[in-house]
Amino acid sequence: MQQVIQEKRAWKTNGFVMAGVGLIALLLGGVLLLAGSALGFFFLIVAGLIAPGFVMVQPNEARVLIFFGKYSGSIREAGFFWVNPFTIRRRVSLRVRNFNSEKLKVNDAAGNPIMIGAVVVWKVIDSAKALFDVDNYEDFVAIQSETAIRSLASRYPYDSHDDDVPSLRGIPDEVAETLRREVQERLQVAGVEVIEARISHLAYAPEIAQAMLRRQQAAAIIAARKKIVEGAVGMVEEALAYIEGKNFVELDEERKATMVNNLLVALVAEGDAQPVINTGTLYS
Repeated sequence: MQQVIQEKRAWKTNGFVMAGVGLIALLLGGVLLLAGSALGFFFLIVAGLIAPGFVMVQPNEARVLIFFGKYSGSIREAGFFWVNPFTIRRRVSLRVRNFNSEKLKVNDAAGNPIMIGAVVVWKVIDSAKALFDVDNYEDFVAIQSETAIRSLASRYPYDSHDDDVPSLRGIPDEVAETLRREVQERLQVAGVEVIEARISHLAYAPEIAQAMLRRQQAAAIIAARKKIVEGAVGMVEEALAYIEGKNFVELDEERKATMVNNLLVALVAEGDAQPVINTGTLYS
């Protein structure tokens, strides 16, 4: 079973103080040796042991300390410190970074090939996990982010004219949040926090782009005409109800049908309606 490693604080002390101690030990050792005292070797050895223990940590940076193969802690505070000189110190950046994916070719939920790319904004929040739980955390972020992008694209259609069917183009904010959560779940093991994930490129694959464009245009026209007809029917219903409510003219079923037909033609027709004035007949 894999051991779970959590970040912890490493022991450290002020580097400037230890630099002073090392300098004093070096001077004492030199003076004692010149005086012929064997004690000078002891102070020189102390100075030699102090020298390798200095470490400088920059802002938004961590140093992970490894003592003979065992994790002994991390330093996250910026400054000049002295640590166990026998430890190995590995640098881990805590700065916010971007991963800009390649344009990936994926089939959407409808089976259409699309080209999709995304930008993932991330940072390391657990330096121990980043170093010890995955082989290379930067490569891990890249691979898992692309896997999450492919998974997301296969769950949504590229576009939809139905308000009840979510699509990659129709709900960009929700898609971005879904992508962020999925990438976060995959990168949790590496001690990485995903700040934001958003689609940066979205298009049909070149081989079907023209055909899908015509299909989109046709679907848009059909959807628009459907809305127009629904609105026209509602307006006709309101007009008939208004006329009957005012009681200034009585309409039989035949005249109602004629009026409905004329109103629908006037409201739905793409061109301007040409009015025809009925002045009655010459002979009764």
